[in-house]
Amino acid sequence: MTSPTPSLILFQTPGRPWGMPNLSPFAAKLETYLRLARWPYEIKPASFSQAPKGKVPYVELDGRRVGDSQFIIEMLEARRPAEQRLDSWLSDRQRAVGHAVRRMLDEGTYFVLVHRRWLDDQAWPVFRPRVAELVGPAKFLLPLIRNGVRKANRSQGTSRHTAEEIDRIGIADFTALAEIIADNRWLLGDRPTAYDASAYAFIEGIAAPPLGSRLREFVLAEPRLMDYRNRVREAHWSELRTA
Repeated sequence: MTSPTPSLILFQTPGRPWGMPNLSPFAAKLETYLRLARWPYEIKPASFSQAPKGKVPYVELDGRRVGDSQFIIEMLEARRPAEQRLDSWLSDRQRAVGHAVRRMLDEGTYFVLVHRRWLDDQAWPVFRPRVAELVGPAKFLLPLIRNGVRKANRSQGTSRHTAEEIDRIGIADFTALAEIIADNRWLLGDRPTAYDASAYAFIEGIAAPPLGSRLREFVLAEPRLMDYRNRVREAHWSELRTA
């Protein structure tokens, strides 16, 4: 990757499980943004104890560590010349749609994804080994971690619904995403924007892990979503195998 911008260090959990950029949709989102923006970076293993906000991923740039994938993207975009920013060509309406999509995915769909991975009793045996690889010797803590996820997901509200209702919520989100993509090459038109990082990361986060659900079946069967996924992979993640 060549760019006049300074390089940065991206701290995230290692690996590309199931042929996806990262197990975390927010790590996948941030690294996808870096590739879309052609920002040079190197990857190092993350440490939650050193993370600025206790969250992964985070970055180090010019000796300063910054947390939260969205704040990182906004910081990096602000450092680029105005005419080189990914979203510079958007109209106010397009920008509003992109913002709404990102918020839907980051703050709503995310909890559906978490429930499918961590709390569905049929999916958990498939997902658990991947998490165990990341925590290593601390894998004995997985029951405690899972219980914490259960409490947080219930407090947020998603886990108060039935599995069928949760799938329905996710399908509605991805139906909306497919309608917005429509016949565009990218999310909002013929050029990528920072919003594409979220769109791709969440499509990948449902499509790649082999966790059976009506939601995954819907995403895999929706050509607008799968064609979009394939275009992003071809342009920026060609090393990944298709799940």
